[in-house]
Amino acid sequence: MSVMVPSRTPALITPGQQALDSALHQLGQAAEELGLDDGLRTMLATPRRSLTVSVPVRREDGSLDVVQGFRVQHNVSRGPAKGGIRFHPSTDIHEVTALAMWMTWKCALVGIPYGGAKGGVSVDPTVLSTRELERLTRRYVNEILPLIGPEKDIPAPDVGTDEQTMAWIMDTYSVNAGYSVPGVVTGKPMTLGGSLGRTGATSRGVQIATLTALGRSPEGVTVAVQGFGKVGALAAQYLADAGARVVAVSDVSGAVHNSSGLDVADLRAWVTETGSVAGYRHADALAHDELLELDVDVLVPAALEGAITASNAPHVRARLIVEGANGPTTPEADEILAAQGTTIVPDILANAGGVIVSYLEWVQNMQAYSWSASEVEVRLRDLMEGAFSEVKSVAAARGLTLRQAAHVIGVGRVAEAHQMRGLYP
Repeated sequence: MSVMVPSRTPALITPGQQALDSALHQLGQAAEELGLDDGLRTMLATPRRSLTVSVPVRREDGSLDVVQGFRVQHNVSRGPAKGGIRFHPSTDIHEVTALAMWMTWKCALVGIPYGGAKGGVSVDPTVLSTRELERLTRRYVNEILPLIGPEKDIPAPDVGTDEQTMAWIMDTYSVNAGYSVPGVVTGKPMTLGGSLGRTGATSRGVQIATLTALGRSPEGVTVAVQGFGKVGALAAQYLADAGARVVAVSDVSGAVHNSSGLDVADLRAWVTETGSVAGYRHADALAHDELLELDVDVLVPAALEGAITASNAPHVRARLIVEGANGPTTPEADEILAAQGTTIVPDILANAGGVIVSYLEWVQNMQAYSWSASEVEVRLRDLMEGAFSEVKSVAAARGLTLRQAAHVIGVGRVAEAHQMRGLYP
């Protein structure tokens, strides 16, 4: 049995459907390598729960908009569901399902006791006022309230959401519970039980993965970062701080390049002031596609899924790709890049820093205890480096790519949990 979705007319395939196709393809490869039977493959391919809700939003002018929201719990065999909530206009049930599936394998791969989940609302948060965003968030939480909880499903920030969003979610849940429940979300402000080291944890994980994959000093290593946002900007900063030379970055509005190296801190200040990397005075403008094809040592795709495709993969010259985003490389591109000898540190390993420190935040909440920033970073580094070492070992032993090895480990652990627990009559 091959775990694949039915083929569709290419013109009708949405980014979300493409992401789900990729996730199912990767699962199919891992299941084949592991020799899983058809029933178990189908169970692993099927979300445990999927909820689609209508979210009415009262606008400042008194008008009423209704948008769609989603929450998918892909798997809970190894523990509570865990996954971010994104606010983005292209978010749909297919994308959320794919992201929830990847989170399942990610948590299993790095050895934290969670299953995978994801949530989202099909909305552009940049066109909403702060009060509209708060009303949207609280209403969405009320709609998914039966699914979430500190021992059931713990949301976190993602694209278009942040620690303020998590504060509103925590408060909405706590008001309904009748007492304060900080463990219902992670990525909260410190004053509400957030963890030191949580802000920038995904980016720190990308840095750790990059340095580990390089296996040498990062001094002089050239880096291009696609997506100078929540993950990419700090990843660029951390890599520059380690001695790498970040020569190009991009965001939704443009891309900039300086072969001598960008002053990442100054560029971040420019973005804070202007809202975009476009027009940065100490670099040359660059087309988005050109960034992916630059002759650099390391490429970090840190935007949305589906950035590297069969069309542009033959032109990618970076010898190392470290995936800061979820699903940035399509299966077709994977094959092309592997044939070219490109090493890819897959998303479920490279960007696992966020969920690792989310887990550490949740543990602190549940114990009413806190760790120092250095303690959190040591735990993050240990889990990231341990997972990387295991993936590299499995890849070498089985003749697999790092992505295939990571999925074999993650899928294998979830499959084992299913088999050990058995099937409830």
